[in-house]
Amino acid sequence: MDLLEPVSVYYLGSGRLGVPIVEALCRGPDLRLLGVATQPDRPAGRQRRLEPTDVARRCAELGVRAERVPSVNQESFLRRLSDLAPEIVVVASFGQIFRPPLLELPVWGCLNVHASLLPRHRGASPVQAAILAGDARTGVSFMRMDPGLDTGPVYRRVPTPIAPDEDAGRLEVRLGELAAAVLPQVLVDVVRGGLTPQPQAPEGVTYAPKLSKDDGRIDWSGNAERIARQVRAMLPWPRAFTWLPTASGPRRLQITAACVHPGESAAAPAGTLRVSPEGHLIASCGQGELALLRLVPEGRREMPAQDFIRGYGISRSTQFTAAAHES
Repeated sequence: MDLLEPVSVYYLGSGRLGVPIVEALCRGPDLRLLGVATQPDRPAGRQRRLEPTDVARRCAELGVRAERVPSVNQESFLRRLSDLAPEIVVVASFGQIFRPPLLELPVWGCLNVHASLLPRHRGASPVQAAILAGDARTGVSFMRMDPGLDTGPVYRRVPTPIAPDEDAGRLEVRLGELAAAVLPQVLVDVVRGGLTPQPQAPEGVTYAPKLSKDDGRIDWSGNAERIARQVRAMLPWPRAFTWLPTASGPRRLQITAACVHPGESAAAPAGTLRVSPEGHLIASCGQGELALLRLVPEGRREMPAQDFIRGYGISRSTQFTAAAHES
C-alpha cells in the first residue's frame, strides 16, 4: 500500500489548551508543521513586563519559531500563509476573530479545537462555564470553523468526566492533552480520509462569554455549592474574591480552595465567618456553608486557612463585605 503524504499544517494557538497541541503537531509522523503563530507578548504582573503566550514559551523550548501576529486578518499575514499553502490550519485558544478570507484560504479550511462538547458552552470560557454549571462531564470538539461563534460543523467530540475537585487550570491542561492525543488522527482522517463534519444540533446551545475580573466576586447570599464551583472555575484567573473588614478598612481576600461544609448550617447572616470546633474556617452562605481551605490576603502569599486564622482575628461578628467601600 502506498504511504500517504504527511498532512501540511499551520498552527494558531496562544493559551494553555494549545501547549500540548503544538507538541503533538511537532512530533506527529503523519504531519508536517509549516509554521506557528501566536498572539503578541502582553504586559503582565505588577511590573507590567512583556510576557509571551503559553504557546510561544513552549515553542521557544522546542526550538520552534512562533510568529507574533497582531491580526490574522491582515493582508500581510494572509499572503505569508498563502505562500506556505497549508492544507489545513489548526486553531486552539487563539483569541482573535477569523474573517472569511482566512477561513477559506486552506483547501480543508480551519479546524478549531474547542474545549467543550459543542453546542454546549460556545464562546471564550468553556472550561470555566462547565465547572460553574456543575457539569459532570465536558470534552473537546474538533470543528470546521465558519464565520459564526463556534457554530461550525463538528468532525469529532471526545468526552471526559470532570473531577469533583478539579479547577479550571488543571482541567484546561488535561483537555489540551486529550486533544493532542486525538488531533493527529483527526487531521489525517479529514485531509486524507475525507471525514465529513456534522452540523451542530440546534438544541442544547449555551454560551460562555469572556471572563472579567468581576466574575470572581463572591455573592455570599448564594448557594454554597455554587460558590464552591466558582472558586474552582476562577482558578488560575481571575480568582474568586471577597472583602474582609479590618481596622484599616476592607481588604481584598482571594479564596483559592474551598468546599461545602457538611452538616447543619449555623444561623448567621450570609458572609459571616466562624471557626468550627475542629478548627476549620467556615463562611455562612445564603444556602449552606462553605469551608475555606486556602486564601490569599491582600499583599500576602497564599496560605492555608489555619495560618489565616492564627494571623487574623476572627470573631463572631466578622462578616465579609460585598465591596471595598462597605464597612
